Order: sequence, then C-alpha cells, then structure tokens
Amino acid sequence: MATAPDLEERSAAARATAPWPRNAWYVACMPDEIEGKPLGRTICGEPMVFFRGKEGKVAALEDFCPHRGAPLSLGFVRDGALVCGYHGLAMGCHGKTEGMPGQRVGGFPPIRTFPVIERYGFIWVWPGDADAADPAKLRHLEWAEDEGWAYGGGLYHIQCDYRLMIDNLMDLTHETYVHSTSIGQKEIDEAPVKTRLVGDEVVTSRFMDAIDPPPFWAMALRGAGLPDSGPVDRWQLCHFHLPSSVEIEVGVAPVGEGGYEAPLERKAYSVVVDFMTPETEGSHWYFWGMARRFAVDDAELTTTIRDGQGKIFAEDMEMLERQQKNLDLYPDRRLLLLNIDAGGVRSRRLIEQAIAAEAG
Repeated sequence: MATAPDLEERSAAARATAPWPRNAWYVACMPDEIEGKPLGRTICGEPMVFFRGKEGKVAALEDFCPHRGAPLSLGFVRDGALVCGYHGLAMGCHGKTEGMPGQRVGGFPPIRTFPVIERYGFIWVWPGDADAADPAKLRHLEWAEDEGWAYGGGLYHIQCDYRLMIDNLMDLTHETYVHSTSIGQKEIDEAPVKTRLVGDEVVTSRFMDAIDPPPFWAMALRGAGLPDSGPVDRWQLCHFHLPSSVEIEVGVAPVGEGGYEAPLERKAYSVVVDFMTPETEGSHWYFWGMARRFAVDDAELTTTIRDGQGKIFAEDMEMLERQQKNLDLYPDRRLLLLNIDAGGVRSRRLIEQAIAAEAG
C-alpha cells in the first residue's frame, strides 16, 4: 500500500513531466458556473474546487476534504464556507477548517489553495508556485473591457491533448474540409500562409482577395449592414500566446473598401477567442467565443453568431477526439510536417521552452 510520502513523490514526478507550464494563468471557469454552488474541475492534473466565499470573493482549494478525503466539490456553500457533503466539515477560503458539527477541528492542517483572479468575464487560476503568482502577468484583453466590442461564447470539454487544439487553430487550412458548409472555401487552401514570431507570440496570417463570402460570413455582412452578394476580401491572423490561448483576427470587407485595413463601419471584423485549459494529458477544457466590432448592440446577432460558432467548434471536437484515439493507438508513428504546420510547431516550441524554464 502506498504511503503519503510515496503518493507525494508520484505527484511531484507527474508535475515534472507534465506537458504544460504550471506557473501561468489559465481560465478555470465562467462566473455562472459557481453561482450558488461549488465547482469541481481538474486543471493541469490538479483536482480543484472553486466557490464564492464571503463577500462573493472567489476561492480555489484542492478538491480533497482533510477529514476522509471526499471531494469537497460534492458539498455546498454556507455562510461563505465550503461544507463537505460527506460529514459536514466546513472549509474556509484559505484552506483552513472552520468547524464541524460536534467536533473540534481547529487543529487540522490547512489544505492547498490556488491563486485566483476574476477578470475579463472569466475566473483564472494559477496551478503552479503560489508565490510566483502575479496578477500583472495576466495578459490584457482589450475586447473584454471596451464597450466597442460585443462577445458571446461557450465551453466544451474535449477528450484530446490541448496542444492538438492549438495545432488546429494555428493552421486554418482544415476549414476547407471540416467546415465546408459554414466558413470553409477552397481559397483558404490556395492563399499563401505566413508564420512569424512577433515578440512573445506566434502569428500566422492569410489574406484572400476578391472571393465569394462563405455562408457564415455572408450572415455576418448582413448583420453589419453591408452587402453580402458581391466579392469580398477576407483575412485570418492567428495569434498564439502562452500558456495556451489563440486569438484569431477574422473578417471580410466588400472589395474596394481596403480589406483588413478598411474602416470599422465598412467591414465585418471579429476576434475568435480560444482558451485551452489542460485537464489531463488527454483532455482539456475549451473556452471559445467571438468578440466582434460591428453591430455590438444587437443581442440577437450575438446569439446567432454564438450558436453558429458552437456548431463549427463541435465539428472540430469530433475530429480532434478521433485524432487523439488514433495517436493513442499508434504512439510510435511519426507524423508528417508541412509548411502549413509551422504555426503549431512554433507554438509548441514556446510551450516547451516555458516548461524547461520552470525546470531550471
């Protein structure tokens, strides 16, 4: 039978070989997921529980009751404390026991807590060294604070390595095939793609001039009050940022308006928002959405775009989960690399460098 030190050594070894940086801010959940109840979620291999304590402040603890090891996420919140659903042990936001019916528990050692931030419409967690957690290291998201933007999004739990999703998002050639009825078109294959490192981000870009808008973008043009029947200039600029997010500038403008550089009122311009939060080596939490800079007061359009985008990402999910099963079945097979894979390759290289830096 494994002892506590044995388990701790195994846990430390798993952290050391995990394929993700730990000293970074990851999206943990959306605020409505902890509305009046705790939420259990494994992030970077760490079982965590999130809840709102006193005065509505978000807390994150390890999902482990120090009494008998039950998941605290199966409990409930009362008076700002998280009450274990097994025997009623109450835990405070700082991981210390606060009480238990008929028992003295004040001497229990505290359990682990994780630094959290609530910002930009998400709750973020730092799974690594708590002393290194700095809110200033959370990248600024302009679209989340500016009233000139509208946003709608969702969440998928996907059974694949989070890096496969990064590969997917940094090479949009797959749109022609996976999303042939919504955003895909042959011109994506035909347009040259450029990949470069800009500061601390990887950027891939593709510009398609004088093409017909695919169904999704024809709908967006109508929503922006622009003609949807003539040729358009289309663009895709994918930006990877550590630890695991991709923001994609996308849009169309009627030919003659200036394409990517067209005035806001003469184009349908958006940013596809993608946050991949690792769960295990074979699964992740995918927070997706679209921030747009046209018709920002049209709530119905926000819903329409969110629903359409959700269906598009569901197509990605099916492909990636099947891809993961194949990779698990043939772990020693070498995969081909093409020039279109450069964005994913460089993004993985940044991830590897961040992991190596943490290892010293």
